[in-house]
Amino acid sequence: MNRVLIIGAGIIGLSIARELRKQGIERVTIVEQGEPGLESSYAAGGMLAVHAETDSAGSFFDLCKESLELYPEFAAELFDETGIDVELDREGTLYLAFTPHDQLEIDKRFAWQSSAGFAVERLNSTDIKKLEPFISPDVVGGLFFPNDWQVENRRLLRSLIRFAELNGVEIRQNEKVTGICKIGNTVTGISTDKAELQADAVVITAGAWSSLITLPGVKMPPVKPVRGQMISFRTARRLFSKVIYSPRGYLIPRVDGRILAGATSEDAGFEKPVTAAADEYLRETALEIAPGLVNLNIEDHWTGLRPCSPDSLPVLGEAAPNLHFATAHYRNGILLAPVTAKIIVDSIVNNSKSRYLETFSPQRFNAFGHQS
Repeated sequence: MNRVLIIGAGIIGLSIARELRKQGIERVTIVEQGEPGLESSYAAGGMLAVHAETDSAGSFFDLCKESLELYPEFAAELFDETGIDVELDREGTLYLAFTPHDQLEIDKRFAWQSSAGFAVERLNSTDIKKLEPFISPDVVGGLFFPNDWQVENRRLLRSLIRFAELNGVEIRQNEKVTGICKIGNTVTGISTDKAELQADAVVITAGAWSSLITLPGVKMPPVKPVRGQMISFRTARRLFSKVIYSPRGYLIPRVDGRILAGATSEDAGFEKPVTAAADEYLRETALEIAPGLVNLNIEDHWTGLRPCSPDSLPVLGEAAPNLHFATAHYRNGILLAPVTAKIIVDSIVNNSKSRYLETFSPQRFNAFGHQS
């Protein structure tokens, strides 16, 4: 294995490139149609919310949990490698109820997670106000997930790009992939609008754009964009210590005093404008959680395109000889980056086949096969 090509320089592609170099692959090239790290990974909230984001036990929960467990070492190594602190915050996450219906929802979540032996605590309104004094007095109860954390995703992206710069990973930005090169059924490289590049393996990590890549005679897995909008406020000091969810949205406190509020989920194709309707909705959601934000101006408003498969689960694994997919992470790309990199690189370099490569295989959609 001499050269690996990666299509897409988001959190997944950059993490796989790093892992390939650490596994001894000398020639690693990422082809990015825009600038590295500026699509959905940049727009994300950076939540590592295994327990708040999953609704049942199973393979997806296991995958998320394994990735979370890799994060402390992942963050520490990146600091040693690049000098960039990715601000891994392990204060935990609150999931709050403001209505009787909300309470029923979180009661269900508490029941299955506590019965499964996961770390979750039930809190009453008094407990919550002691933990977070700026929470709305209308809160009626909640859950505390001590093992749901957050990371500053934009610093994480900067650290991975810096690792690439320091370790000879080539990033070809503003270069569009126009097709996959094959001999028979075996992938041998890619063609772009600037060059034809040969490789021993190709990894597609193009997020919402993954299905648009042309592979002659083969259907691509169905991955579509889901637009997510977020806003942020800024305070003179950090008002909250924990990430705070409600069934309608969330607040993410940052070290520098920013408070991120999210997020919408819109089937809008590849359109990326911010909208006044989202601005209003996100502000209302934030004020339901913390009415004290009412006098703050919205400092920033941005949008990103989450890559989503038909079952909202990742697409991981080999689709044809030497062609691998690591895409469709939807709402959990930041969380799943370390474990995805490990699984995909172990498969490429060591021919090690994780059980997740079968569970989340692109073959589950019957998407691959010769077109008639």
